[in-house]
Amino acid sequence: MTAGSGADGQPAVLPDPEGLAPGRGAHLHPTTGCYELAVRRRAFSRALRLAQEQCGASSVPVGEYLTSINPTASTTERLEQ
Repeated sequence: MTAGSGADGQPAVLPDPEGLAPGRGAHLHPTTGCYELAVRRRAFSRALRLAQEQCGASSVPVGEYLTSINPTASTTERLEQ
């Protein structure tokens, strides 16, 4: 994932599954459980070293991507594996 701009032009954390986007990137296990934990811990701004004005960047695009690649498994199922 990388920092960028969402469809509305606001700062956002964007999925980068191939790891080819320029700039600083961060790895996240492709599970909803890991995503939810990162959101709770506010890990995206730290991992991507976002500037103070970008700390509220939306991570919704990453959540939507994770849901699209594995729409049937629930968070609880993933955490038990």
